[in-house]
Amino acid sequence: MNRFKTSKFKNTTQKIAKKDEWINNVRAGSFSCQGNHIKASSKLVAFNTEQAGGGMVGLTSVKPGSNGQWTVTQMSCHSDLLTDMDFSPFDESLLATCSRDETVKLWRLCEPEQEQPSSPELTLHPGQGRLELLHFHPTSSGLLAIGTTKCALIWDTSRHDAPLAALEQHSDQVQSLSWKRDGSLLASSCKDKMLRVFDPRAQLTPVQSAKSLQNNKESRILWAKDDHLVTTGFDMMRSREMRLWDSRKLSSSISSVSLGTASGILIPLFDEDTGLLLLAGMGDTVIDCYEVSSFEPFLSQVSHCLTDTSTRGVAMVPKLALDVMSCEVMRVLQLTDSCIVPVSYQVPRKHSGQEFHDDLYPDTVGTTPAMSAEEWWQGGNKQVERVSLNPDKRPKPPAKQMPVKKELTSGGSKEDQVRGLSTSSSPLSTPSSSAAPSRSPSSTSGLSSGFVPSPSPSQSTKTIQSLLGTTSKFRHIQGTVMHRDTHITNIRGLNLTTPGECDGFCVNRQRVAVPLAISGGQIAVFERSQPGKLPDTALPTIQNSVNVADFSWDPFDTHRLVVAGDDAKIRVWQMPEGGLKETLTEPKLILRGHTEKIYSIKFHPLASGLLVSSSYDLTVRLWNLESGEQVKLLTGHQDQVFGMAWSPDGKLLATVCKDGKVRIYDPRKSTAPVQEGPGPEGHRGARVVWVCDGKYLLVSGFDSRSERELYLYSADLLSSGAVASTPVNVSPSTLIPFYDPDTSVVILTGKGDTRVYIYELVPESPYFIECSSFNSPEPHKGLTFLPKTECNVRDVEIAVGLMLTKTAIEPVAFRVPRVKKEFFQDDVYSDTAVCWEPALTASAWLSGSNGQHKKISLKPKDMTPVSEAPKEAPVRKYLPSSVYLEEKTDDQKKEELLSAMVAKLGNMDDPLPQESFEGVDEDEWDD
Repeated sequence: MNRFKTSKFKNTTQKIAKKDEWINNVRAGSFSCQGNHIKASSKLVAFNTEQAGGGMVGLTSVKPGSNGQWTVTQMSCHSDLLTDMDFSPFDESLLATCSRDETVKLWRLCEPEQEQPSSPELTLHPGQGRLELLHFHPTSSGLLAIGTTKCALIWDTSRHDAPLAALEQHSDQVQSLSWKRDGSLLASSCKDKMLRVFDPRAQLTPVQSAKSLQNNKESRILWAKDDHLVTTGFDMMRSREMRLWDSRKLSSSISSVSLGTASGILIPLFDEDTGLLLLAGMGDTVIDCYEVSSFEPFLSQVSHCLTDTSTRGVAMVPKLALDVMSCEVMRVLQLTDSCIVPVSYQVPRKHSGQEFHDDLYPDTVGTTPAMSAEEWWQGGNKQVERVSLNPDKRPKPPAKQMPVKKELTSGGSKEDQVRGLSTSSSPLSTPSSSAAPSRSPSSTSGLSSGFVPSPSPSQSTKTIQSLLGTTSKFRHIQGTVMHRDTHITNIRGLNLTTPGECDGFCVNRQRVAVPLAISGGQIAVFERSQPGKLPDTALPTIQNSVNVADFSWDPFDTHRLVVAGDDAKIRVWQMPEGGLKETLTEPKLILRGHTEKIYSIKFHPLASGLLVSSSYDLTVRLWNLESGEQVKLLTGHQDQVFGMAWSPDGKLLATVCKDGKVRIYDPRKSTAPVQEGPGPEGHRGARVVWVCDGKYLLVSGFDSRSERELYLYSADLLSSGAVASTPVNVSPSTLIPFYDPDTSVVILTGKGDTRVYIYELVPESPYFIECSSFNSPEPHKGLTFLPKTECNVRDVEIAVGLMLTKTAIEPVAFRVPRVKKEFFQDDVYSDTAVCWEPALTASAWLSGSNGQHKKISLKPKDMTPVSEAPKEAPVRKYLPSSVYLEEKTDDQKKEELLSAMVAKLGNMDDPLPQESFEGVDEDEWDD
């Protein structure tokens, strides 16, 4: 019967705080260490910061101050990288930190507005090398589990000289530690792929161990319900996975979930009261929520939260700090590069905000330790006393915590100063006030959720609009794979290892060209007019004779394909009418000039027969295909050219280079760049495209932490650097941008990705407006787009592309949801350029002439623009309130009821239907 039991948390929804409710002025570090990078007590938040080489900790509060703002400060802790930290579960102001300087320090913190202590209350020197992990014991005061490189130590802080126990050495690096909820066992995951469970009081060797992990990349382990363990890591194919284990039998997992191919480790957070498990990947913009149960299905997904920025760390706020009157069952703090984002998880209830729902909130662990470290070591197994989360059953906060105290001078009241700096005889002894539930923030407070109250009606309209943020008419754009009848399937021998500067394949209105993994650099060409399953037999191809570096269709000649090879030559191929019927071995033209392998090639957007190429010889060359000659040679690059792009008017050429520079050339005036500015810091790859009518450059690249990022540059002030940037996620492939000048929408994805990102770009703040993304069912090898005329305006398609998979080419349409599709959406479709017709010849452009494409309307003759649609009269959905408020006598009500019944029964004087039947004659009846 259990498998049919419904969960009260199955409809739990996430609520990401508005931007004005984020904790800003945060400079989070991105360091290689095993911690979660952020921890929270019911009052304070501590996080890694990049200042002082990572030896400082950033501090702020869970709740904002009396002015509705958060104070963020830093405190110098260690002489080397701070690797992990943890708040005591029994003292919201006691923070333990460990570092690569081989020390553990305990700090009694003050409010962020006050001056923090300059020295720790206690410093431990384990003498086991650098320290990576740190966890307070869940039931005993003053007890720590410390993770060194290959060993776990159990330390009683009242005994400074030596640990209580040094557990058996691991054969490789310890990657994660976790205490069982009752404090009896300690679990570890290790780079040697082993899971171990220790009972430190019984023996120094593990009581359970097994080689259970499939990959030696980073892993995490966490105790869940009862005897269950959760691990996150990577499988043999380097895909991320989560597994659920029975700690009594580690040889095989009882459930597993695959979670994609990103490179960041998944950080697990578990709430024992609800059974909810959160997973946040380092560098991801996603937080997944699962419910863990003791029966099948053991892992059930509850929600999939898309965040605005990439994750650097994540922490769970203690249960005593939640807003229980709003049915908040969990709250996490997402650490990003520049801010901390609160994410609240709430259960929808009818009377949310009005009454306490005790079925959602079982008594939770309190803040009074069950025993001392010495009692635990001697065999004690007492559990922490549980407290109710019902506001009516919890003492009100003492007067010293009222907001009026925060209106004092920055030094605080004398009482506050004594409280903030008070110490006891034992460094870890818990003050009596902290053990009482009264120390915890009130759950009924409007600020206890960590969110700022809604703006008052007196605020200006502009302020309210700034809070709501800029919206886009394309924000709900939908990507859809078209019907299978339009697919080209059964593609064999596809080359999946094209260089990063190549888009993977290329298309025009009539044909698709894909590279094959066959010797000789062969290219297959398919007619778009002939979709379906390809035969198993060999197909005619283009034999390029050398490996393909990049290739492109001539935008003004659907029969001409230009291919750049590893031999520094560019070959021009001419397709016969009707498509490729036999193998082509001789190109129509070969361009020679480069001395090393070519990176990429690009056609001029206006002039026919004009091509630009970049090469390992660090030059960029212009070619006239009509004469077959090199016409310009551009210099100035110091390293590999990642990408090139022509301006919309065809006058300028932009490049992005591995030397960290973005350059703009005017090829007809100078061989040197006319502008130069700083580019992306990462050196893994980049692309560039002109946007916003040629006034800006969009560069997709990598930051110094190898995270994919988008940068926007002013084309007139390139030297000033990017005017705006937005992080995307962590992935090894470069984002390839497609920009639609009619809508100012940019669509980006990388080879091997499953997600397609969509943004609307505007020439003013916020510059990037994120729209709904599209997820493909499997990793694609490329996504290229067709001319705007291929869009079906009746379905409000703004872009149509072709997606290359391992064995197929699938059309994908990007549509804007609209109600009145019978009208032409002229607010979406402006006149589009006739980009398949040249505006001038290469010779004319080289001689100084300029041109522009003519434009056409996409409106079909039988459609009316939506701006000219007839105005519909408003329809009253409900009767006037006076009808409902009108008082009627009992006699009137009876009369109305009787009239309604009579009307339903019909007129009683009407003949019955059977009276009109003819029947039979009397003489026809048998005697």
